[in-house]
Amino acid sequence: MSPHGPDFAALFHAAGVTGWIHARDLDTGREVGLGPDEPLPTASMFKVPLLVEFCRQADAGLLDPASRVTVTAADRVPGPTGVSGMLDDVTISLRDLAYLMITVSDNTAADVLLARVGMDAVNRMLDGFGLHATRVVMSGRVMLGSMEEDAGHGWPFLDPDDLARLRVLDPARTNRSTPREMAALLGLVWHDRAAGAASCAWMRGVLGMQVWPHRLASGFPYDDVAVSGKTGTLPTLRGEAGVVEYPDGGRYAVAVFTRSYSTALNQPRADAVIGTAARMAVDHLRR
Repeated sequence: MSPHGPDFAALFHAAGVTGWIHARDLDTGREVGLGPDEPLPTASMFKVPLLVEFCRQADAGLLDPASRVTVTAADRVPGPTGVSGMLDDVTISLRDLAYLMITVSDNTAADVLLARVGMDAVNRMLDGFGLHATRVVMSGRVMLGSMEEDAGHGWPFLDPDDLARLRVLDPARTNRSTPREMAALLGLVWHDRAAGAASCAWMRGVLGMQVWPHRLASGFPYDDVAVSGKTGTLPTLRGEAGVVEYPDGGRYAVAVFTRSYSTALNQPRADAVIGTAARMAVDHLRR
């Protein structure tokens, strides 16, 4: 990073986290960041490459996004949102599962789609775009189950010794990416290159409907600035990748990953610094 760029390291340190960030102006290519090529666990951000490959298969006629599936108790993956939190069988279209997977990070919706789309297909798509550091190697069910196996008990995971054993926190063994590659993948969506133009427009719309305002969006509290994105959360890990769009047409892909020093579950500063860092990065690129 330029010595004249923002002091991201000090900002992250003050919030009690180690952080990594990459921001890119989608129209000029200017960029700024800290540790942009560090391989990191993506947590629920793995749902973005899954969304892209779902749309590509729909475009190719390999699946019908309007086709309906019934999600039963056997399909349900733990999670507080969407189909994961429901008690009864749900019949729903693949497209609406994709919507739930992104907007409320529904783990069950993601796993049903991953089974239909195929993990290998997602990784081939990533290779095709040159995103070789980004990999999907675990479903949501496997991610959650591995934590119980590794720690020897269920949620919550607060003991540092437990955390040191969790595969999901080791980028060599879990779903992973880098800040630069997550921002690049979103750039492909915003440039209509990730899939067909209509599919990319739909993906932008869905990412714009994500319900969580406490991370990336918290740095841009303005009615005329749009923030679209996908968060990811695991013990001590918080992140979000998204695109910030200004009324003058400026478009900036930003990916922020953090790891907190504390194992506490509730850490407002660790959430808020994602938005603050993104705002600093975008302000720098707009100057």
